[in-house]
Amino acid sequence: AITGVLSKELASRKIRVNSVNPGATLSEGTQAAGLYGIESDFEKQLVAMTPLNRIGTPADIARVVAFLASDDSGWLTGEIIQASGGLR
Repeated sequence: AITGVLSKELASRKIRVNSVNPGATLSEGTQAAGLYGIESDFEKQLVAMTPLNRIGTPADIARVVAFLASDDSGWLTGEIIQASGGLR
């Protein structure tokens, strides 16, 4: 809701507001917690449910954020981008 409200409120200042909702992402934190990276049953279940058949990486999320920060996304505001490999 905040994304939508802020996008309308800040549009007159030419400020775009979008959000990125990452899905399962391999990181130092998720590895340290034992969630991913060690072929856990949890990881196997997530991979099986994800249409792209893998866990995301920080680079996957960074590319979405870089796109939103670029002029190429100049017509987007108030959007919620699910960067999840297709897992809903």
